[in-house]
Amino acid sequence: MKLIKWLVISIVAIVICAVLYLTVFFNINDFKPQVVDAVKQHTGRTLTIDQDLSWSFFPTLGINVGSIALSNPDNFQPQQMLQVNQAVANVALLPLFSQQVKIDNLSLDGLTLNLITDKQGNTSFDGLTSTAQNDKSKDVESDQIDKSMPLSSLNVGGVSITNMHINLIDMQTNSEQHFTLTSFTLGEFSLGEFADMEYEFEAELADMKLSSSGSGKIKVSQKIDHIQISDLLIENLVEGENLPNKTVKTTIAADLSVALNTKNIDLVISKLSVDSIQASAKLAVNYAKKVPVIDFNIEFGDIDLNSLLPKSAESDTDKNGTSEQDAEVTSEPDLASLKGIDLTLALKAKSIKLDNLLTQNWQLNTTVKQGLIDIKQLTAELYQGNINVKASIDARNKVPSYQFNNQLNGLQIRPLLTDLAEVDLLSGTANFTVKGHGSSLIPAKLKQQLIANGQFEIADGSLYGVNIPQMIRSGQKKLAGDLSAQDSQELKTDFTSLTGGFSLLGGVVTNPDLAMASPLIRLDGNGTVNIISQQIDYSLITKVVGTLAGQGGEKDALSGIDIPLKITGSFQEPKYGLDTQALLKGKLNKETDKLKDSLFKKLGGL
Repeated sequence: MKLIKWLVISIVAIVICAVLYLTVFFNINDFKPQVVDAVKQHTGRTLTIDQDLSWSFFPTLGINVGSIALSNPDNFQPQQMLQVNQAVANVALLPLFSQQVKIDNLSLDGLTLNLITDKQGNTSFDGLTSTAQNDKSKDVESDQIDKSMPLSSLNVGGVSITNMHINLIDMQTNSEQHFTLTSFTLGEFSLGEFADMEYEFEAELADMKLSSSGSGKIKVSQKIDHIQISDLLIENLVEGENLPNKTVKTTIAADLSVALNTKNIDLVISKLSVDSIQASAKLAVNYAKKVPVIDFNIEFGDIDLNSLLPKSAESDTDKNGTSEQDAEVTSEPDLASLKGIDLTLALKAKSIKLDNLLTQNWQLNTTVKQGLIDIKQLTAELYQGNINVKASIDARNKVPSYQFNNQLNGLQIRPLLTDLAEVDLLSGTANFTVKGHGSSLIPAKLKQQLIANGQFEIADGSLYGVNIPQMIRSGQKKLAGDLSAQDSQELKTDFTSLTGGFSLLGGVVTNPDLAMASPLIRLDGNGTVNIISQQIDYSLITKVVGTLAGQGGEKDALSGIDIPLKITGSFQEPKYGLDTQALLKGKLNKETDKLKDSLFKKLGGL
């Protein structure tokens, strides 16, 4: 017992002597000039320590650092790169002897970091990075020392960071961005135990402002090889003139796991909301290889993209059909970053609405690897039909290339055209297939360089804007001399089938074999549609095979006569015309044939 007693007394005496030495004979502030000179010598910067440094000894070993500042390079404004109002660290003394770290308090207040890029491209960091690069070997040695001297425990009574400001000033672009960590607090923390944490953050960017707050629980394993964050709740508010309704609110509820030993990150987002859009997701990342392997699954509810898109005036279209936005894009998008991605993506959405176009039950399965985007499956339901797409984009070259194979089945085409392009031209149940390939993702070049071919079939539909039987009847009356004849029938031509094939080259769709059948008429034709100028040029030949009485006409008056029609104009305003001269010629030829037959019979078949 006496031995233990004298041992305790000895330790206390040593501690008292150390305290007396540090407080009476050793003044830490005597080293301030040496520290300032060393910083000046190695960086060329000025380190300013305005207040005296102070110690605390019992029951904790601590240091209180008052106001300090580190200057920017000469001729940089603001003059100071780093400023700190106060930093306090208190560590329990006795546990250190048994490799136990118990931090009663860590606090940092009023840190301001000004990162500047001048007009010549020089930055605040210039002159600070070389030392770190030269000391890589020392860092490795330090890591080895750290691994060989593991902590038996780590306890933190609390961490508080307040009023932290980061200012990014770019004089080349004359722009500024400001980030403020209003507060970050970490509750009582121990290895292997969950600790509460909270933060408040703000950012002022060039054209928007972000306010964010969050809370959750964090746990670090005893071996410091596994980090867990649970019950994480983040709420964001983004404000900007270019945003829809000038604000966007987001909420994220998630759990995060980081395995440092196996280099795996797992994120489970139980709730993701962007205004009215709701979703859930799972993200798995393995960063053990040079290119991280990412597996991302996300499932949306109803998505109304109109609520997320900024409201802007519609761009005018020039005479060539190229919008102002298309005309401004003259360079290929930079997809070089795709070479460093190994991503597997699975996406589902209950519905997606853009403008007036509504689709349901989206499923997307795609991979991105070494600059190749492979859309293995893209399916959706729209207008009582479904779409199935397979496609790929090769971004390994400077000019991207692509190919696709699309199928549409059972589609009600009239509401689709009305909602998609505000064109009331056609109705019916459509089946559509198209294969194509091309290069360049510049909008104007995409239309010009796309090469495709396909087939279409539309059943039990109508052609709107024209009543072909009425046109025939009107032409017949005019041929009979009734130039004032008018008809108020609906401008619609019913058909039982409309089929054809097409090819696309140089922005022009060519259809050589259009065929339409109905109980009254047969229609064959060919023509072109220019998707760049949106102009139509079609020549049609119509034959009356039944009675026009079904749509108000006279029975078989023009039966057997080829009736030429012409479709011109644009997608929005197609124009239909009847070639009356060709119609007259066809009627005269028919009458001549009848006269020949009559004479032939009267002459006894000679």
